[in-house]
Amino acid sequence: MMGVTFANPEFFILLIFLPLFIYWYWKRQNRQIVELQIPTVKVFHSIPRSWRQRFRHILFVFRLLAFILLTVALARPQSTSKGENVNTEGIDIVLATDISGSMLAEDFHPNRIEAAKRVATEFIDGRPNDRIGLVIFSGESFTQCPLTLDHSVVKTLLSQVKSGMIEDGTAIGMGLATAISRLQESKAKSRVIILLTDGVNNMGSIDPLTAAGIAQTFGIRVYTIGVGAMGNAPYPVQTPFGIQYQTIPAEIDEALLQKIADQTGGKYFRATDNRTLKTIYEEIDRLEKTKIEVTQFQHHKEEFYGAAMFAGLFLLLEVSLSQTLFRKIP
Repeated sequence: MMGVTFANPEFFILLIFLPLFIYWYWKRQNRQIVELQIPTVKVFHSIPRSWRQRFRHILFVFRLLAFILLTVALARPQSTSKGENVNTEGIDIVLATDISGSMLAEDFHPNRIEAAKRVATEFIDGRPNDRIGLVIFSGESFTQCPLTLDHSVVKTLLSQVKSGMIEDGTAIGMGLATAISRLQESKAKSRVIILLTDGVNNMGSIDPLTAAGIAQTFGIRVYTIGVGAMGNAPYPVQTPFGIQYQTIPAEIDEALLQKIADQTGGKYFRATDNRTLKTIYEEIDRLEKTKIEVTQFQHHKEEFYGAAMFAGLFLLLEVSLSQTLFRKIP
């Protein structure tokens, strides 16, 4: 951002002499008027005015302009550029999301998996300085998107996630281990996994607590979220007569999710509807703040040279013209 300031604005007080100069010049001009008594002035109306008469005040104008510009030069105008350097210390975050068949339960609107995707998208939008990756799991797990600052790619791949992409089941240990593998080579000072599931670990070759121990070794915090209303939830079932609903119990291994969070320095949350799920992500957002350092700077550049140059030019014009075109005959 550019602006103009004056290093010595006190010199502008010299401008109070301008009215005195003008008054002195006016009085001096009046003293030079010669009075003649003549019967009529009609004869003078036909005499054209010379260019010397028309421009007789130009020397004084040049002098005034030189004085004004010299005053401005003495005040030392400076152009000031302002800006800021922003240094960010981002956080690497992996979203590990359960996409098992039970995530289609409709105790959330429109269902658990779609509600989780919507809230995760809002969370991603609020973390512009962080690298974010996406891991999905059910009976097995894989990386849907590696860590990246290109959040449009993450959101696009997240929107394409749906239940049934991989073998059904709930392999929490596998999902956590895959997320850890994406973060173990990270150089970020803060590394976080947000693990969301609605079930109990029943598949996979890696025990969830073993995976939590590995996360702890690498200094990775794990926030765990259990998704599901208290009691039963409506679950859509495709039949020859169309979609029918049956109720399924919300079976979440909260004790396991709590242990994973405690062991890694994270926190466990229970989401029972869309509102509480959104609140949970907002709290995680507050807990994991990206460090942003802003350093402001100002740069001053002297701009009085132009004013001084034009002041000298007007003085030179006054002196030159007074000795040539406007020279008075002694």
